[in-house]
Parts: sequence; structure tokens; C-alpha cells
Amino acid sequence: MALTAELLGDRWTLLILREAFYGVQRYDDMLQDLGAPRATLTDRLNKLLNQKILKRHPYQEKGERVRHAYKLSKKGRALGKVLIAMSEWGATHLTKSPAPAHLAERNTNTHLKIAFLTDEGRVVPETQTKLYVTPSDKC
Repeated sequence: MALTAELLGDRWTLLILREAFYGVQRYDDMLQDLGAPRATLTDRLNKLLNQKILKRHPYQEKGERVRHAYKLSKKGRALGKVLIAMSEWGATHLTKSPAPAHLAERNTNTHLKIAFLTDEGRVVPETQTKLYVTPSDKC
């Protein structure tokens, strides 16, 4: 958990990831949406690239120089559950208003919830869970 918190534990990194999940891919669009200092945005994007959470893809608009789009990698997309859980927690415990984004099934648009499942797929209520640490737990 400490390694994850070290990587994701600042406001700008989380907001960049949110933008990526919303489909924002261009540096200038992120800069405008977030209002982050240019050096901060560049630093956090490089950190996410180095961790292979984002991938950089070149693109070129007619008459302009080559630029790069930032897209989520498979590793980055795996953070979706984490960001949705954080958003839902904040909406429930900090703002008391609905979360700004929700997961939905692609084909039916049915709202999805994050749940705890056993290896067999049985849903376990949060009140019936416990956290235990194994000797190999280093993340």
C-alpha cells in the first residue's frame, strides 16, 4: 500500500488519471482543464509514463509539429476501480452529493457498484470482511 500511496498520493497525479479516464489525451487540454503548473504536469506525466500507467502516442495535426497523446495502458486502466471507489467515498463522506462519475455496463448502461467477491464470485458485505497481512505483502 505504501508504494501505491507514494505513486498516486498527490492531488495532481490523481487528477491527471481522472482526466485520462475521461478521455482527455492531449497535454494542452490537461493543462487547461486542471490548471496545474506546466512543470508539475510534465513531472507527473513523466512519473506515470515511467511506471507504465500511461503510454505516449505521437499525433500530428495538419501544418503542425508532432505532438504526443497520453493514453492509459492496461496497467493504468486497472486503476479505474480505485478512482471510482475514491470518488464514491468522497461523495458519501465529504460532500454528501452524488459522485460525478459512475461505472456502467457497456451494453446496457446499467450502473455498476464496486463489491468484494470471493474467488468463487460470491458477494461479501463490507461488514463481513477483514484485512490481513501476509509476509509477502510489499505493496
